[in-house]
Amino acid sequence: MPDVACLGILVADLIGRPIDRLPERGRLALVDDMSLHIGGCASNTSIVLAKLGIETAVLGKVGSDGLGDFVTSELERSSVHCQGLVHDSDHHTSASMVIVDHQGERSFLHFIGANAHYRVEDVDWGVVRSSRILHIGGALVLPGIDGEPMAEVMAEAKKRGLTVTLDTVWDATGRWMKTLAPCLPYADLFCPSLSEAQKLAGCEKPAEVARVLRDAGAKAVALKLGEDGCYLQTDKEEFLVPTFKVDPVDGTGTGDAWVAGLLTGMLKGWDLHRAAQFANATGALCVMATGATAGIRSFEETLKFIERHSAA
Repeated sequence: MPDVACLGILVADLIGRPIDRLPERGRLALVDDMSLHIGGCASNTSIVLAKLGIETAVLGKVGSDGLGDFVTSELERSSVHCQGLVHDSDHHTSASMVIVDHQGERSFLHFIGANAHYRVEDVDWGVVRSSRILHIGGALVLPGIDGEPMAEVMAEAKKRGLTVTLDTVWDATGRWMKTLAPCLPYADLFCPSLSEAQKLAGCEKPAEVARVLRDAGAKAVALKLGEDGCYLQTDKEEFLVPTFKVDPVDGTGTGDAWVAGLLTGMLKGWDLHRAAQFANATGALCVMATGATAGIRSFEETLKFIERHSAA
């Protein structure tokens, strides 16, 4: 039985690096590396959780095509439970072209694809019921379930005794809080990036942003601050946890790896500060390799990474 069910976006990522500017129209430019990887919040988070030793299932939709086969095989190869995965013969698998510059910063060209057609009726409640945590990864780019339908899923999961966590991606449509507001009252933990959270809250400072999001219903807020670490706020405490200094190669999937680290700490029964430190370590390991999951190490190796860098 899985400890975590990750519901959300499943994507195939074609990553090119380093790319500091695009070629002129009609021209060709060479890059040092180009490779196909699994991506998307739900798939990334589920694979990282599995690598950390957490039994994990994924819930989402892919196309009945080559990229869908690739995503499915990568999940299965990583020991993620895939019985909640829906294969859609009418729509292509979601994909991103990921442009990584020499500093590891990423830009994306994204095709929503089959993710847009995941609906409430696609949710495998047998998988959800058997889990301890329902994590939703990719809110705001799941148009078939975003908003009130997603809130219904979260509410039902809470009725069944699950902890519910929520992560977002950048909303290119500009809807932001209009879409997400119904979901926040059912989020035990909301963990967006700072830039996403600022758009949702309409303010800038992390403490103010987190307070607005908690006032909107989230029980706890964990803000991903990139190279500045993370900031967490509950009704009882707030704190900043600095990141681990490493040489970045590729930031793809770092936020999803961070979330997986935090969920792992929660499942271990740790306090939020210790869980956040472990999440920072997971994110640091992720950024040290190309792709969303290649840099991830086992739970024990991640603890050793923390010990070495803390001593240094």
